[in-house]
Amino acid sequence: MRVEYADVDALRSDRESGRDLRGAVLIGLDLTGPDEDRLLRTALDGALLLGCALTPETARRAEAAGALLFPAVPDLPYEVYRARLYTPAELFAGFDPTDPASYADTPDARIYRHTREQALDPLHALAERLHDHSITSALEDVLTGHPVAVMGGHALVRDTPGYREAVDLGRALGSAGFTVLTGGGPGAMEAVPLGVRLAGTDPSDALSALAAAPRFAAGVDAAVEIGQWLAAGLAVDLPVADTPRTIGIPTWFYGHEPPNPFCELHAKYFANSVREDGLLTVATGGIVYTPGSAGTVQEVFQDYTQNHYGVPAPMVFLGTRFWTEEVPAAPLVRGLAKGRPAEAWITVTDDIAEAVEVLTAYAATL
Repeated sequence: MRVEYADVDALRSDRESGRDLRGAVLIGLDLTGPDEDRLLRTALDGALLLGCALTPETARRAEAAGALLFPAVPDLPYEVYRARLYTPAELFAGFDPTDPASYADTPDARIYRHTREQALDPLHALAERLHDHSITSALEDVLTGHPVAVMGGHALVRDTPGYREAVDLGRALGSAGFTVLTGGGPGAMEAVPLGVRLAGTDPSDALSALAAAPRFAAGVDAAVEIGQWLAAGLAVDLPVADTPRTIGIPTWFYGHEPPNPFCELHAKYFANSVREDGLLTVATGGIVYTPGSAGTVQEVFQDYTQNHYGVPAPMVFLGTRFWTEEVPAAPLVRGLAKGRPAEAWITVTDDIAEAVEVLTAYAATL
């Protein structure tokens, strides 16, 4: 296992204790000063220096000592070699709730525009893949135990009964102690983490505040509408936990949908395929499916494929009529699972308490 350093102080501490840097990974460090340069005067066989700032002499010496140097890619609105997930504060930096149009100047919006402008450029394609690898590594560092995921539609409006039901699902999962993952966008993907963070409290005040901007629509004034939606979300007073319990996994592939402000961390990807497969894979505690559209249905069958050929985890279809009649994915999955270990962990229900009981029972087997 390689040791990673994204902080000069941590690097200095290990070097002072006598540790060399063979096989180490140094991420985005400024090593141009004389004190920092001395930190590299050790064995560097197989070390990776990702986007580090070096003097020409230091770079030559590091390469001669066996290090591999990956340069920073200039003129990007994002860090290629990230060592951490995004916070809402990072993604929405510069946003002024009194000026909804200011959303267009946030890092989240600028990065999305950049992906559209550079879609065919091979340098930027490579940079995006390196970024996504870094996000996967950072997500692995944060996740502990067996998190559960909730999938559902992005179009769920804040002032509807369905949104309130998704909030209540989040409250139940939060009260049960689960770390909860969602796709990180609007609709059910934001209602559930809102509920997790409001576990044990009455969400009525928060829902009333959100009703001021229940939805946004893409179009000429998209930045303004998103800004109004975002401002209402940021106005909700939420408790801050020592350890994040809600993590969103969104994508700039669907960059017209901003990440929600209620997930404490966001593992935001460029490649939607990597993001979707990754989300399903890390939800080792099971997945709850609330009513959704094509994206949610796709995730149902991606998830079942993993359960069919690997270690099965719970698939809980919340909404009996929807999943058996309107979009009858549950009967098809049950048919595929018949006689296999995955069959025992497929549940169709309208009861949030039953959904949580299934996930809790599975957690007890791990």
